[in-house]
Amino acid sequence: MYLETRRLLVRSIQLTDEKPFIEMASDGSLTEIFGDYSECDKWMGDFIREAMRLDLENNPHREYLAYTIEEKESHSVVGSVGTSFYEDFQKVGVTYFIGARFRGKGYAAEALRVLVTYFLTSGQVSLFMATARTDNNASCKTLEKAGFRLTDTRLYQDLYDEREVLSHFYEITANSFSGNPSI
Repeated sequence: MYLETRRLLVRSIQLTDEKPFIEMASDGSLTEIFGDYSECDKWMGDFIREAMRLDLENNPHREYLAYTIEEKESHSVVGSVGTSFYEDFQKVGVTYFIGARFRGKGYAAEALRVLVTYFLTSGQVSLFMATARTDNNASCKTLEKAGFRLTDTRLYQDLYDEREVLSHFYEITANSFSGNPSI
């Protein structure tokens, strides 16, 4: 995959992304999503190889698709965006994270928007969903800025959550999407 916005590239993950992904995991960027990542240097290469294999299949209705977010100007890897399949809802969802030093610049919303545009306009996906804990204001704002609409709020236990937490549920469809990835 290779998608462009005004400031970013959203591209297929590569083996050279291992070091920046380990750095982002070490700065705590993934702790909220996946928990303790202190030993990610031992398995990040395997994760990247698996993501590369799944990228070739290009099926968002299966497991996950992970892509690298890169600043166009500096070519710095700033995070990741992708899809995941919510087995409990039988719907395609979105995933994203931004490294701590790149937060607050709108990169996550910009990358989400171009990714969602790609899949909705290609016909591969007709609806995306997302969940965010109600106390995660930054993630809620990111989803709304990317065009997602709040559809529900209730207790939910996601795959890596230890217990149910109050969560917002969001959706975006081709019909509700304005389709401007440049933000």
